[in-house]
Amino acid sequence: MQVRPQAAFEWLWKSAGDVLDGPMRAIQSHIGAHRMAYVFLLPNLLVFGLFSFWPMLLNFYIAFTGGQSVILADRPLVGLDNFRELLACPSYLDPRTCGVAGYSFWTGLWNTLFFALVQVPLMIVVALATALILNRDIRARGFWRAVYFYPVMLSPVVVAVIWDWILKRRGILNATLEKAVETWNAITPTFLMMADYRAINWLIDARSGWPMFWVIFVYTWAHLGFYMLILLAGLQAIPRDLYEAAQMDGTSKSRQFWRITLPLLMPTMIVVLVLSLIRAFQVFDEVYVLTGGGPGQATKMMIQHIYESAFIGDAKRYGIAAASSVLVALLLMVLTFLQLAVTRKKAGN
Repeated sequence: MQVRPQAAFEWLWKSAGDVLDGPMRAIQSHIGAHRMAYVFLLPNLLVFGLFSFWPMLLNFYIAFTGGQSVILADRPLVGLDNFRELLACPSYLDPRTCGVAGYSFWTGLWNTLFFALVQVPLMIVVALATALILNRDIRARGFWRAVYFYPVMLSPVVVAVIWDWILKRRGILNATLEKAVETWNAITPTFLMMADYRAINWLIDARSGWPMFWVIFVYTWAHLGFYMLILLAGLQAIPRDLYEAAQMDGTSKSRQFWRITLPLLMPTMIVVLVLSLIRAFQVFDEVYVLTGGGPGQATKMMIQHIYESAFIGDAKRYGIAAASSVLVALLLMVLTFLQLAVTRKKAGN
């Protein structure tokens, strides 16, 4: 007897359906159809709980324990000692007055706060300007959108290595500036000639401020596309009718931006603000590969302090690292609630 391929496939398909249908029918008959949604949510909830909630609870527990063992049973309870060691400073504004752990913690905290206060507004302004330009009907708009989003797809380590090639003493930037000075001196009169260019240690000289500048620049360059894309989606959600009505009334472009674009884009801007602020406090990869937190402690961020306390050196201070994580989480919660409170107050007005 000849078996048709289609009939064989239909039989296999029906058999597979019967096999999969059996357990689902048994579960539904036991818990009822209205609770079946929880069955489909259960795998995601288990994964989320295992890799998110469980590490958070574990970190909170370790913050109140001491010792160098990762086995919880071998870690003695020390109460608030880890927090006292981090917070026991004569002056929080001068980390050099703190102990070893406090010095590392407060240095990382102040560097991270400065980084966030400068980088987040810069990121939002540049991302908004880029989104406004790419939202217009310009030539090769899709290509330019891809160009700005491309750095987001790169690994943070790759980003840092690329910029290390550019910024090292014998890197591309110093070579370009040196060549530009030589070319300028060759084509200009003597009284306009510049002094010979001396290569700058962009990532090494702490007194110049260049290391922190380049850390902020590289991080903004790497993440700009992500926030630009969110703002671009917000711009495209604004009804075009409003702009057409404003043009018919003779409203200027700048007034359209302040009266139409910015108010209607504000909910998206708040999302971008909260996300960028949280990610700014989580900065680690690019900075660690690019400068290693140096020169000295000039670019050492909070996450690097937590990482080095827990995993670098012979003394693994898991308790100090966990306590630092708890303090950073509390700070982020306070900042987020303040942002939401200010935003709701403005929305109410």
